[in-house]
This record gives sequence, structure tokens and C-alpha cells, in this order.
Amino acid sequence: MKSRESLIRLKRFQVDEKRRQASDIESMIADFTRMSSDLDLQIQAEQERSGIDDVTHFAYPTFAKAAMKRRDNLIASIEDLNMQLGAAQDELADAFEELKKIELMEEKETERERAEERATEQAQMDEIGLRVQPV
Repeated sequence: MKSRESLIRLKRFQVDEKRRQASDIESMIADFTRMSSDLDLQIQAEQERSGIDDVTHFAYPTFAKAAMKRRDNLIASIEDLNMQLGAAQDELADAFEELKKIELMEEKETERERAEERATEQAQMDEIGLRVQPV
């Protein structure tokens, strides 16, 4: 019984840890998406300031080129993080499923023990009832 309780605590910890990992990845995706949007605005502002929006133009602002490269890197990182998030969510689902299986086993074991106790009590009451003879 003790080992099953320990196992349940361990599985709950694992579920919580997987949930935190998925949440961290989601937070990073949101941060990178916001940063990418900010870079888009900076690129647009730099293009408007310089009056050049053709990336191949020889006088295209170097800041805008660097910001574009950084934005593209962030977008690639977001794609990688989305794949990691999918894997983390799958791991979370698996860990949650394992936890539920163990909790169900514990519940069935507890119910079986209660049924045995009730049967024992009933047998004792029946025995007492048979000993007592009506007068």
C-alpha cells in the first residue's frame, strides 16, 4: 500500500513537471512571437525612414537587414519550439494516463478492501445471530 502511494506521488510530480515544461515552452513561443512582431515594426520604420524598401537595393539600411535576419532566426526558433511543445504535450498526456491508471488501481484496491471488511463484519454479525437462540 505504501509503495503505491509513493508511486502515485511520483507520477503526480512527473505530471506537474511535464505541465511546467509545456508551459515554459508556450511562454517562450509567445515571447519570440512578440519579439518577431516588434522586429517587423522596426524594419518597417527603418524602411520608411530611409525611403528604401527594396532589400536588394545597394543603400538598403543595414539595421533593417540585421533585424530581418534576427526575425527570421526567431521564426525558425518558434517552429522548433512548436515541435518541442508537441512532444512535451505528448509526454504530458502519457504521464497523465499513467497517473490515472495507478489511481484507478488504488481506488479498486481500496474498494476491494472495504468489501472484504464489510463481508467480515457481516459474517461476524451472522455468527452472533446464530449463537443467540430465541427463547
